[in-house]
Amino acid sequence: MKRTPALLAAPVCLTLALAACSGGGSSSGSDGPVELTFWHGYTEADGDVLEQIVDDFNAAHDGEITITTEVNPWDVIDDTFLPALSADNGPEIVAMPAERLPVYADRGAFVDLDDFYAGDEATPDLNPGALDMVTVDGTAYGVPTGFVPLTMFYNKALFAEAGVEVPTTWDEWVAAAEALTVDEDGDGTPEQYGLVLTDHATVGNGVWPTLFYGNGGAVVEDGKAVIDSPENAETLEFWHGAIAATQLSPTGVDGIAGDGLYSSGRVGMYIGGPWMASISEENGIDYGIAPIPAGPATQAASAIGVAMALTEQADQAQQAAAQEFFSYFLAHEQAVAWSLGSGWPPLRTDVTTDEVGENPVVAALTEQAELGRPLLPGVVNSTDVLTAVDDLTQRAMAGEPVDALLAEAQTAVQAALDD
Repeated sequence: MKRTPALLAAPVCLTLALAACSGGGSSSGSDGPVELTFWHGYTEADGDVLEQIVDDFNAAHDGEITITTEVNPWDVIDDTFLPALSADNGPEIVAMPAERLPVYADRGAFVDLDDFYAGDEATPDLNPGALDMVTVDGTAYGVPTGFVPLTMFYNKALFAEAGVEVPTTWDEWVAAAEALTVDEDGDGTPEQYGLVLTDHATVGNGVWPTLFYGNGGAVVEDGKAVIDSPENAETLEFWHGAIAATQLSPTGVDGIAGDGLYSSGRVGMYIGGPWMASISEENGIDYGIAPIPAGPATQAASAIGVAMALTEQADQAQQAAAQEFFSYFLAHEQAVAWSLGSGWPPLRTDVTTDEVGENPVVAALTEQAELGRPLLPGVVNSTDVLTAVDDLTQRAMAGEPVDALLAEAQTAVQAALDD
């Protein structure tokens, strides 16, 4: 990540602001309820159900705690969060994409929540991957609000026409993609692709880490770059070879272009998140959802997520009130309501598929939840790491020698970790 001037300046300003801080724009006075401001970026159906949960919490704590939400796009929250804290008018609770949490935890913006996790009865039932997602250097700084593994969407009509079954292994995946690829006019450019394997700027940049996991590789382990491995070289060569042989997927495709190809109805299989269900429905695609096929070593999928954090702007009373809300949000009843309303799989492992069965997308994703691995948990400069991965995979799928590319990526990833 190339830090912006604002972020570079933030630690000093933030330290000064927090030293004088006693609750910022909210109140924890003794004459009324403890007041909290909660910034989040949920704006669709997920926003509606979150607002209902907050309203219900306020009603249940009438006269004691009042949470006021402020809704902005995620990028606006990212741009304004530190300046607001520095000016002592930021939120006490903030939700953000989980990969941004380490950035602000590293700058001292968040309260250590280890004691909350040690004492909260819901914690033992949370998805372990979701907990890893909010942990930085062994300390929990957030509460997950969403954790979902990438999954495979497939076009049922094209599958039926080609007479193929849903693949469960890489070899089956390639075979199915070949059967679904159609070059009607024989000009060397298929009119229909079996698969769109995006090679840069993908959903959460999780597609290629997923493939690396499947063959026993990784990008970062224990704070060290491990991208230059024989397993990752084999993965890149396998997929470049498959694509070069039959053009089962286009190359040079990013996430936006991939979404467009899939929604055109000319693609058999595509990797995405729960939002692809609504894209499928809007484009009249009879879709199915299946786990990303298992690689030679294992079956796993990068997971993306969102987390809430408690800011250092909160005083002791506000910190206690915020943690009361976290416990309420994570309770079983709210966990089911939140999952059904947001479309994301449950965060608690004790929420069953039957409990979310009225939403078939959530039910399907619930069955895959255990496959999810948080993407670069605790890595502060995750943006720079993923930029290096993007460069690697795009050039590898274009046919450049993978050994040299992996050596270059190893240097870039380690430099990002050391920065």
